Amino acid sequence: MTIERALRLIAGFFIMLSVALGYFVHPAWFLFTAFVGLNLFQSAFTNWCPMMTFLRKAGLKQGCAS
Repeated sequence: MTIERALRLIAGFFIMLSVALGYFVHPAWFLFTAFVGLNLFQSAFTNWCPMMTFLRKAGLKQGCAS
């Protein structure tokens, strides 16, 4: 698995989890959804996300351009 695919997988999981927690537990969890979305938005412009650092250290490789 590449860093890009793992990043999308983790972001999608966090968004789904925080939406469920916001609906079933407390609406303040929607702030976490906004935080993940904001990180995805800024990474589109900077090509950097904090999770990418952890994924590199975990041994995942950068994807190749097709």
